[in-house]
Amino acid sequence: MAKLIERYSHCFVCGDKNDIGLKIDFFYDEGKAIAEYTPSSEFEGYRNVLHGGIISTLLDEVMIKAILAKGILTVTSRMDVKFKKPAKIGERLLLEGKIKEDKGNIILAEGEVFNQAGSLIATAQGTYFRVKGQVKELLDRSFE
Repeated sequence: MAKLIERYSHCFVCGDKNDIGLKIDFFYDEGKAIAEYTPSSEFEGYRNVLHGGIISTLLDEVMIKAILAKGILTVTSRMDVKFKKPAKIGERLLLEGKIKEDKGNIILAEGEVFNQAGSLIATAQGTYFRVKGQVKELLDRSFE
């Protein structure tokens, strides 16, 4: 059964209290973070096409949520996005992210965005750094 992944309430992507945010619920199921999102015209890049920066943001978030679902707090170190086809405004998108490898301080993840017909929109590989010390303390306060 899918489990809702913890969120920071003012996060641009998942926060439920961010007035200009996307307000996406992320779930963890069978080793993957998953979510659905239907983009609106506020996020157009070209007419009726979702801006690539928002697609990149969605990929980053679904990958980091896969890590957070394991109770690991990280920050993004690097991300490589490959765009396959345009995402249309008003078309439901399916997001999937998973941990590829845990190397201790570094965690590698991968993410995918599909349209409602099942066509691949974009993929990403991400490198995430496990936070410690003062940075961890600062970020932990986001979830209080």
